[in-house]
Amino acid sequence: MKGDNKKQQYRVNEQIRVREVRIVGDDIESEVLPTAEALRLAEEKGVDLVEISPNATPPVCRLIDYSKFLYQQKKKAKDMKAKQVKIEVKEIRFGPQTAEADYNFKLKHAIEFLNEGNKVKAYVFFKGRAIVFKEQGEVLLLRLANDLEDIAKVESMPVLEGKRMIIILSPKKAAQPKKAQPKPTKEKTAGAESKQSAAEEASGETAE
Repeated sequence: MKGDNKKQQYRVNEQIRVREVRIVGDDIESEVLPTAEALRLAEEKGVDLVEISPNATPPVCRLIDYSKFLYQQKKKAKDMKAKQVKIEVKEIRFGPQTAEADYNFKLKHAIEFLNEGNKVKAYVFFKGRAIVFKEQGEVLLLRLANDLEDIAKVESMPVLEGKRMIIILSPKKAAQPKKAQPKPTKEKTAGAESKQSAAEEASGETAE
């Protein structure tokens, strides 16, 4: 059956063979009872006795319909999985002599990746004889780390791997993307300008 493997994780009803258990439920107070009495109570309520904490002393059992209990466990696991943040590693490539405009463009992307909660793997690729510029590559990567220090921490310092020098940055907890401020409408702008002009005229009259 489909649920057999899941059922093996919990002892139910007659499978519970300890002398006494602590029972809990939606409409009962926690109390310790002989297992035989707990089984009778479960039968009276038309539910199952499910062992949920076998390592406790005594083991804790829940009075609940077993199918409902399995559904709740499955739903809880699904909800926890949905809440987990999936962290991706985004790569950004530089050349050893990256132009300022290109650097700023890639810096902007790094900020976006980090604010989304992703790690950034930035590397300088040395093509052919460009390996002689490895010091420049290290300086560039350290500059990147410095420019991102408010939202990122260095997880791995620059290291040369073959033809690539790599640094890994991870987001700080507090880093969150900033919401863009709405631009003022023409009417609001015109109104603000009118108020400013009136204030300046009043100021001029007072000065005279």
